Amino acid sequence: GSPITAEERRLRDKKHLNDITAARLPPLHHAPAKLLSIEESIAIQIQQKEAYEEMQAKLAAQKLAERLNIKMMSFEPEGEAAMQYREVRDED
Repeated sequence: GSPITAEERRLRDKKHLNDITAARLPPLHHAPAKLLSIEESIAIQIQQKEAYEEMQAKLAAQKLAERLNIKMMSFEPEGEAAMQYREVRDED
Protein backbone atom coordinates (compact mmCIF):
# COMPACT_ATOMS: atom_id res chain seq x y z
CA GLY A 1 0.00 0.00 0.00
CA SER A 2 0.97 3.59 -0.34
CA PRO A 3 2.48 5.23 2.72
CA ILE A 4 0.14 7.69 4.46
CA THR A 5 1.09 10.84 6.31
CA ALA A 6 0.84 11.15 10.07
CA GLU A 7 -2.06 13.60 9.68
CA GLU A 8 -4.03 11.19 7.48
CA ARG A 9 -3.32 8.35 9.90
CA ARG A 10 -4.53 10.46 12.85
CA LEU A 11 -7.73 11.38 10.99
CA ARG A 12 -8.32 7.73 10.05
CA ASP A 13 -7.77 6.56 13.64
CA LYS A 14 -10.07 9.31 14.94
CA LYS A 15 -12.79 8.32 12.45
CA HIS A 16 -12.42 4.69 13.50
CA LEU A 17 -12.68 5.70 17.17
CA ASN A 18 -15.83 7.69 16.38
CA ASP A 19 -17.30 4.60 14.73
CA ILE A 20 -16.71 2.28 17.67
CA THR A 21 -17.55 4.54 20.65
CA ALA A 22 -19.85 7.41 21.51
CA ALA A 23 -17.54 8.56 24.31
CA ARG A 24 -16.48 12.17 23.94
CA LEU A 25 -14.46 14.52 26.08
CA PRO A 26 -16.66 17.12 27.72
CA PRO A 27 -16.25 20.67 26.40
CA LEU A 28 -14.09 23.02 28.40
CA HIS A 29 -16.23 25.38 30.46
CA HIS A 30 -13.27 27.23 31.90
CA ALA A 31 -10.04 28.56 30.50
CA PRO A 32 -7.12 26.16 30.70
CA ALA A 33 -4.81 26.45 33.69
CA LYS A 34 -2.25 29.22 33.60
CA LEU A 35 0.85 29.98 35.59
CA LEU A 36 0.67 32.72 38.23
CA SER A 37 3.40 34.48 40.09
CA ILE A 38 3.74 33.77 43.79
CA GLU A 39 2.46 37.28 44.59
CA GLU A 40 -0.68 36.83 42.47
CA SER A 41 -1.32 33.41 44.00
CA ILE A 42 -0.98 34.74 47.55
CA ALA A 43 -3.28 37.69 46.79
CA ILE A 44 -5.95 35.36 45.37
CA GLN A 45 -5.65 33.00 48.35
CA ILE A 46 -6.01 35.87 50.83
CA GLN A 47 -9.05 37.20 48.95
CA GLN A 48 -10.67 33.75 48.89
CA LYS A 49 -9.91 33.22 52.60
CA GLU A 50 -11.53 36.55 53.52
CA ALA A 51 -14.62 35.76 51.44
CA TYR A 52 -14.85 32.30 53.03
CA GLU A 53 -14.53 33.68 56.57
CA GLU A 54 -17.18 36.33 55.86
CA MET A 55 -19.55 33.67 54.54
CA GLN A 56 -18.87 31.46 57.59
CA ALA A 57 -19.57 34.40 59.94
CA LYS A 58 -22.89 35.13 58.21
CA LEU A 59 -23.88 31.47 58.39
CA ALA A 60 -22.93 31.27 62.07
CA ALA A 61 -24.95 34.42 62.83
CA GLN A 62 -27.94 32.99 60.96
CA LYS A 63 -27.76 29.68 62.84
CA LEU A 64 -27.40 31.47 66.17
CA ALA A 65 -30.39 33.68 65.40
CA GLU A 66 -32.45 30.60 64.50
CA ARG A 67 -31.39 28.83 67.68
CA LEU A 68 -32.26 31.83 69.85
CA ASN A 69 -35.48 32.38 67.88
CA ILE A 70 -34.55 35.97 67.01
CA LYS A 71 -36.48 37.58 64.18
CA MET A 72 -34.61 40.25 62.26
CA MET A 73 -36.95 43.01 61.13
CA SER A 74 -36.20 46.28 59.43
CA PHE A 75 -36.31 49.33 61.69
CA GLU A 76 -37.05 52.74 60.21
CA PRO A 77 -37.41 55.38 62.94
CA GLU A 78 -38.34 58.05 60.40
CA GLY A 79 -40.42 55.69 58.29
CA GLU A 80 -44.12 55.06 57.87
CA ALA A 81 -44.76 53.84 61.45
CA ALA A 82 -43.45 57.07 62.99
CA MET A 83 -45.71 59.13 60.72
CA GLN A 84 -48.81 57.22 61.90
CA TYR A 85 -48.20 58.25 65.50
CA ARG A 86 -47.69 61.89 64.54
CA GLU A 87 -51.05 62.04 62.77
CA VAL A 88 -53.00 61.04 65.91
CA ARG A 89 -54.29 64.22 67.61
CA ASP A 90 -56.18 64.95 70.77
CA GLU A 91 -59.76 66.03 70.20
CA ASP A 92 -59.67 68.45 73.12
